[in-house]
This record gives sequence, structure tokens and C-alpha cells, in this order.
Amino acid sequence: MLARVVENIYWLARYLERAENTARLVSVNTNLLLDLPAGYAPGWLPLIDITGSRQLFDAQGRRPEEREVVQFLIASLDNPGSIHSSLRAARENARTLREVLPSEAWELLNQSFHEISSDLPNRLNKRTRFDLLKRIVECVQTLMGKLEGTMNRNDAYTFLSIGRMLERADMTSRIVDVRSAQLLPADTPELRPFDTIQWMSVLKSLSAYQMYLLKLRIRVQRADVLAFLLCDEQFPRSCRFCLEQIAWCMSGLPRSDHAVAALAEVRQFLLRAQLTHLDQPGLHDLLDHLQLQIIGLHEQIAATYFPARAGKRPEPAFSRAQEPRHSLPLFA
Repeated sequence: MLARVVENIYWLARYLERAENTARLVSVNTNLLLDLPAGYAPGWLPLIDITGSRQLFDAQGRRPEEREVVQFLIASLDNPGSIHSSLRAARENARTLREVLPSEAWELLNQSFHEISSDLPNRLNKRTRFDLLKRIVECVQTLMGKLEGTMNRNDAYTFLSIGRMLERADMTSRIVDVRSAQLLPADTPELRPFDTIQWMSVLKSLSAYQMYLLKLRIRVQRADVLAFLLCDEQFPRSCRFCLEQIAWCMSGLPRSDHAVAALAEVRQFLLRAQLTHLDQPGLHDLLDHLQLQIIGLHEQIAATYFPARAGKRPEPAFSRAQEPRHSLPLFA
């Protein structure tokens, strides 16, 4: 299969996963602000940090208030990590892949993109935003279900799975890192009763709350949430599960020695982590190192299988005139 084809389908999966995760973040943050006490709500700026877009956000002269952040994360085409930009980039990649994708998947993505794009200007307010974000999550999940249920298990499907799992692992680590550090200040003992709400929010950001209770059957607490989201073998959004899936996918690829070695290093690092005894600075350092290793794994995959991009390091953002698939992940 042509390198161009597998590169495009790899990025298709990453952009779809990014759109879904961003929709989850905005929706859960809206609910969280209603649960926390007045005067202690963290606001909306932590979401910009999660997506790694603070520099771009500040450069555009935006204010850290709800309206500005929501528009930036959902509808702005000047933000390459927004939901609108991600869906647009996914559609462009899918358009070039129509010969290898099921026709039903392309039709669903094309139709959904146009419907969501037309609804965006009038659906960003508090009253209608929840339904829009729920629709985006359901659309991406339906699309991925069509792809998984109808695609041949060939190289195209392999890179679809690798792209999806790599993006998911990266986003999970970022959600845990920024949310655990910024939702509630550590030096405010009067907020201790709301600690459970904080960690429930982390779980809900990843649709993990019900599965956490089902498996552990204990109250929500920091150490158990960290272990579940980073190292659980069964939850499909945990970092460990995603890395194990990538390892399984790469086991059948040719010339994968270097990428497999980079992946093994990430997996060993995660397994050696002593999560129970980490304070917040230690957790931040661990997750920062994990994200760098995930980026390194991406670059190793790109150097091996996308030779047209080898040795190039484009800017994180891309202009509207550029091909979206040529951009490095925003989170890098």
C-alpha cells in the first residue's frame, strides 16, 4: 500500500479522535462549573492548556472567558486543534481515501461535516451547546464503528487503529495532567470536600466514571483514578490499553523494529511508574515525560512509514491553504 495512503488514513483517525475528545472536554467542563462552589471554579483556561494551544490563544488576543474559549475550541478555523478544524481535516483526508474506505463511511463523514459546520454559528451558547457536542461525539463513534465493522483488516486498517490509539493515549495523559493540577488549588483545605468532584470530572472527561465504579467498586479517589486511567489493561481509553493495542497492530508490520523499540520504552516507563507515592509536581513530570515519549513514537512511525515527511519538522499549526494531513499533531 502506498505510503501516502497509510499516512492519510493515520491522520484521518487522529483528527477524528481529537474532535471527539475536545467535544468531551468542553461538555464536561460546563457541568463541572455548576458543581464547584462559587469563587473557586477554575474557569475555561485549563482547557486551552490541555490542548496545548495557549501560545496560539494568547497570540490571537483572546480573553480567558467562556465565550472566547468555547469559540476557539469548537468553531475557530484559525485553531488547527478545534473541533471544526479537526473535522475539516478528517474530511479532506477521507476525500483522498475514497478508494480504500467504505462508501458509507465517507458519506456519513461528509454529510455530518456539512451539517455540523452549518449549525456551529448558532449552537455555541449554553442552551444549545450540549446537544451539539453530544451529536459530534456520537457522529465520530458511529463513523469509527462503520470503519471497524466494514474495513478489510489490511495495512489501511492497521494505521487507522495506530493513529486512533496514539491520539487517544496522548489526550488521556494531557487530561489527567492539566485537570489534576488546575481544577482545585492544592493550598485551599476548605476545598477538600470537593476533591471527589474533581476526580469525577477527570473520569467523566474520558467517559470512564461508570467503568471505574464497575471494576473497582470503591469511592473515587486520586491514586485509584490515576492507576485506572494510566495503567488499566481493560479500559479502552487508558494509556496502557492504547499502547498495548498499538503494539498488537505493529507486530504485523514490516520494518517495524525501531518503532517497536520506541513503543517498548514507553510501555516499560509506564509500568515502572509509582503512581501511589507521586505528589503533584512528580505526577506532572511523569506525564510530561510520557507525552514526550508518545511524540517520539509518532516521529519514529512517521520516519519509517511516511518517508515524504522524514526529516521535516513543520510548525504545529497549519494555514487553511495547506494540506491538513501534513501537519504534526497539535499536541506535539
